[in-house]
Amino acid sequence: MIKPRTFHIALGSNKGDKFKNLQNAVDLIHVRAGNIKLISKVYKSPAFGFESDDFFNACLVLESYLEPQKLLETLLVIETDLGRVREKSEGYEARIIDLDIVLAEDAIFETETLQVPHPEMEKRMFVLLPLNDVASKMKHPKLNKEVSVLLAECEDESVLESINIWLKNPRKAFNFSKYNYIAIEGNIGAGKTSLANKIAHDYNAKLILERFADNPFLPKFYKDASRYAFPLEMSFLAERYQQISDDLSQLDLFKDFIVSDYDVFKSLIFSKITLQEDEFKLYRKLFYLMYKEIAKPDLYVYLYQNTEKLQENIKKRGRDYEQNIDNDYLEKINTGYLEFLKSQSDFNVKIIDISDKDFIENRLDYLWLLGEISGE
Repeated sequence: MIKPRTFHIALGSNKGDKFKNLQNAVDLIHVRAGNIKLISKVYKSPAFGFESDDFFNACLVLESYLEPQKLLETLLVIETDLGRVREKSEGYEARIIDLDIVLAEDAIFETETLQVPHPEMEKRMFVLLPLNDVASKMKHPKLNKEVSVLLAECEDESVLESINIWLKNPRKAFNFSKYNYIAIEGNIGAGKTSLANKIAHDYNAKLILERFADNPFLPKFYKDASRYAFPLEMSFLAERYQQISDDLSQLDLFKDFIVSDYDVFKSLIFSKITLQEDEFKLYRKLFYLMYKEIAKPDLYVYLYQNTEKLQENIKKRGRDYEQNIDNDYLEKINTGYLEFLKSQSDFNVKIIDISDKDFIENRLDYLWLLGEISGE
C-alpha cells in the first residue's frame, strides 16, 4: 500500500478574525489534503517586511497522498475559498490566510511555482518557532541542520507571543480509542484490508491482517472447489485462530486500540457456502470449540459492496486465482454475512453500504466512512 508523504505547513493570518481564519484553514486542509498529525501553538507576531497588523501564525504536520505540486494547488484554492485576494503588485501584503509548504520530509523541489524547503524559512522566526513545536528534530535537507538549531541561530529579532487558545485538530472528531478491538469485515474485494490499513495508520492502532496469501489451498480451491473446500476451510480456521489468539494476547503499550481486516467468524460463514452438509456439521463443531476461547471485537464493521463493484475491485487488484470468481459465489457470501450479522444480538455491528463510495481515491468518502464507523 502506498504510504503518504509528511509535509510541514506554515499558516498565517492578519486580517479579520485571525484565529478563526486559521481554524477554517485547518478544517479545509483536513478535508481536502490529508491527515493532520500535529498542530503547534498559535503565536502572535509582528508583520515581517512591511507595516501592518500583527499576524497569528502556526504550523501543522500533514500526511498526504497528494504530490507536492498538487498539494500546493490545493492550498492555493483553500486560500481563495477563505477570501484571500492576491494583489498583482510585488512585495508583502496583509492577508486573510497564508499557507506555505515549509518541508516535505527530506525532499527538495524547485519549480517555477514550488520551492521546498521554503527558501526563507531559516530567516523567519514566525516560521521556525511554531515549526519547532512540532518538528524540532527535523533536518533542513539543504542546510543539514535541525529545526531547533535553525531557531537558535535565527537572526530575526521579532518577538513572538504564544496565545492561550489552541487550534482544534479535526481528526479528533473521530474517536476510535473508545474501542479496544475493531474488526473490519466484507466480501472479497470490498476494501476491508485497505480500510484497516488506513485507520491503523491515521489513528495509531495495532494492525492485524489476515494471512491468506501463503495458503497453498486457495489457488487450488478456485480451480476445483469441491475437492479443496474442506482442507482450505480447515487451514483458514487454524490460521485465524492462531493469529487472533497470538496477536490479541500481545499488548502494545504504544498503540491506542486494535483493528483487524477480518473476524474469525468469517470461517463459519464461508464454510457454510463452500462445504457439503456433512462436512459443514463436522466443521461447525470444531469451530465452536475454538471460538469460545477467542476474544470478540467491541465493534464489528461490515462493508457492504454490490456485486458489480466487487468484481471491478477484484479485477483491479489482479490476483490470478480470483479472476474467475462468479457473481453467484459473491452474492452467496454477501447473503451469508448479512444473515449472520442480523441474527447477532450480542454483537455491536455496523453494516455500512459503500456501493457508491470510493474511500481509497476520494478523501470525502473516507471521512464519511470514518464518521459512520465512529458514530460521530
